[in-house]
Amino acid sequence: MIANEHDLNERLSRPSAATVDLLRQTSGDFLVIGAGGKMGPTLARLLRRAADLADTDQPAKQRRIIAVSRFRDADALRSLTAAKVETLQGDLFDRGFVDSLPECPNVIYMVGQKFGTSNDASPTWAVNAFLPGVICQRFPRSRFVTFSTGNVYPLVPIQSGGSVESDPLLPVGEYAMTAVARERIFSHFSQQLEIPMVILRLNYAVELRYGVLLDLAQKINLQQPISLAMGYLNCIWQGDANDMAVRSLAYAESPARVLNLTGPGTLSCREICCRLAERLGKQVDFVDQEAETALLNNAQQTHRLLGAPAVSLEQTLDWTADWVARGQPTWQRPTHFEVRDGQF
Repeated sequence: MIANEHDLNERLSRPSAATVDLLRQTSGDFLVIGAGGKMGPTLARLLRRAADLADTDQPAKQRRIIAVSRFRDADALRSLTAAKVETLQGDLFDRGFVDSLPECPNVIYMVGQKFGTSNDASPTWAVNAFLPGVICQRFPRSRFVTFSTGNVYPLVPIQSGGSVESDPLLPVGEYAMTAVARERIFSHFSQQLEIPMVILRLNYAVELRYGVLLDLAQKINLQQPISLAMGYLNCIWQGDANDMAVRSLAYAESPARVLNLTGPGTLSCREICCRLAERLGKQVDFVDQEAETALLNNAQQTHRLLGAPAVSLEQTLDWTADWVARGQPTWQRPTHFEVRDGQF
């Protein structure tokens, strides 16, 4: 089991041999923009570790891994500094700050806004639809991996196996509309400026301090009823999402390539809850009924290119139940994955 946050961060930032090999074949520094969020700190640390393992033949010249964010979380800033990741703190709406960023041949873009959109959508549009163009114009000679979301797809029948990359984008709700706008802006500049790029549509990254599985496990542990309104889902261990995101750089092209990023198969919320309840020694009560549609993401193309995720669902359920049972720290950031009307 994962004993504490130190062990958790170590596991989430552990690069695979394939990622180390990619770094051996990839020259230059990395700029991780939006590195202060939920995934950014461990992804930046994974890059640092992979680069150190890949560059053993030239230890005197350490490759730069640079994390860029407003860093509202001081702990994230300290952890990156301790891991020998360079940090640059500033606001991407400040053009002077953007212009001051160092040239980097490899850019991983993780900026995005979701929650609060239903109360005031204008900041979400500014973050998701405006900033991508600013960054593309600033780094026209770089290769990009950019994060998007499976919310760009509509709700689809459970039997479909989930949306694939070639499906039409029919977003539900204004947040999802801004996510489509973000993709369109990136795609435009990828083609206009010939920027090699991968757009990753992620559904859902989970670890032990936040995510869909934690949301469910906490409710079960507190004997709260579970809504089955969104009765099916996809998820992927965040360490695998980090690792696969870095390796997707090998498939960057212009026009931008789109890849779904999640775990294998369609997961039943009811079945997951029963398995978590068994591990926690609790009963589970359900409300609502499973609908015939859900927000589902089919990542078979990504798995063909990058391989299947290394961490299984069973392992993740074991870790999650143990973490909750021992009362380990969480971030108190509900995912609201059960929302069906796109209002976040």
